[in-house]
Amino acid sequence: MKQLIFRTATGFLLPLLLLFSVFILLRGHYLPGGGFVGGLIAAIAFVLHAFAFTLKETRKLIKINYRLLIPIGLALAFFSAILPMFKGLPILTGLWVYEPLPVVDMVGSSLLFDTGVYLVVVGVTLTIIFTISESA
Repeated sequence: MKQLIFRTATGFLLPLLLLFSVFILLRGHYLPGGGFVGGLIAAIAFVLHAFAFTLKETRKLIKINYRLLIPIGLALAFFSAILPMFKGLPILTGLWVYEPLPVVDMVGSSLLFDTGVYLVVVGVTLTIIFTISESA
């Protein structure tokens, strides 16, 4: 699968898929989507790059240890779950910022939770796919 057309298309698709995954993440607390689906789309973008090029080149492209995304995402999701306790509210109560942001509109603890899920899904999916690819 090292054809020129596939490599060229992947060069265009990778940033588009990553941008689309962020879009799905950001719209997830109002409409269908969110961290899980957005994380899968981001992981698919990197898997597509690994198919077009090599696993070594894809790891260089990612620049960070993708396995670290798992504990970071879990910590972020856990923090967003216990954040309401500091205000005397039950766990997993939605907290919202009063002023809407220009691109994302109203931001709340659900977006923080979804971002944690996004990071966990990207980390787990890349770990599984890349481990299987290394052993094959």
